[in-house]
Amino acid sequence: NAVVLDKTGTLTQGKPELTDAVPAQGVAGTELLARAAAVEALSAHPLGQAVVGAAQARGLALPPASDAQAVPGQGVAAVTGGVRTLVGRAQWLAGEGVEMPRELLDAGERLSAEGKTPLFVAAGTRALGVLAVADGLRPEAAEVVARLKAMNVLTVMLTGDNERTARAVAEKAGVEEVFAQVTPEGKAEKVRELKARGFKVAMVGDGINDAPALAEADVGVSMGTGIDVAIETGDVVLMRGD
Repeated sequence: NAVVLDKTGTLTQGKPELTDAVPAQGVAGTELLARAAAVEALSAHPLGQAVVGAAQARGLALPPASDAQAVPGQGVAAVTGGVRTLVGRAQWLAGEGVEMPRELLDAGERLSAEGKTPLFVAAGTRALGVLAVADGLRPEAAEVVARLKAMNVLTVMLTGDNERTARAVAEKAGVEEVFAQVTPEGKAEKVRELKARGFKVAMVGDGINDAPALAEADVGVSMGTGIDVAIETGDVVLMRGD
């Protein structure tokens, strides 16, 4: 009687595209995109792959990158041009010593309100800018949520994405409860909380970040288009992405 839905690749199509690039003052748009793409080329995250695809489509030469480090739910870092370059959430970059200009934070807020995911980029402690990636809802998502609600099933969205983006997407889909900026272990914790509230919980997801919650749920439902660990962890596997 409660269905928990991942956002990226479950409610959305999982094929995000770069929509905006806002360079910091004195930074070329090509440098912003090339640096970010060099880092994201070492990551398998769909948002990162959208950045890489955009750089390739523009024919940009990517600087060599090494020593990649993915921080689940926060972003990814790698060394490019001898400098540690970070791509991810503003709060994470701030914690790594990056001074983010107010105009870039404002741009991130505006992009989030439009339902896009802002990716902040920095080289060392110098902010390079913010990129925005958008991932459209699956065409059947709103109907699925409406049908569940008609059956008196509580619908919940869990995502590592930021609050404003999450709420914009949830509103389009009609989802009742939203929990944003949730880590993989946090997703499992939210499932435990729902069970403690007396719900029988199904979790639907497709990514490595969803595996703990899929295992914790009474029924784990994996999208067949997802990655192997999610498929292995689910009790039910949807053979297609629909």
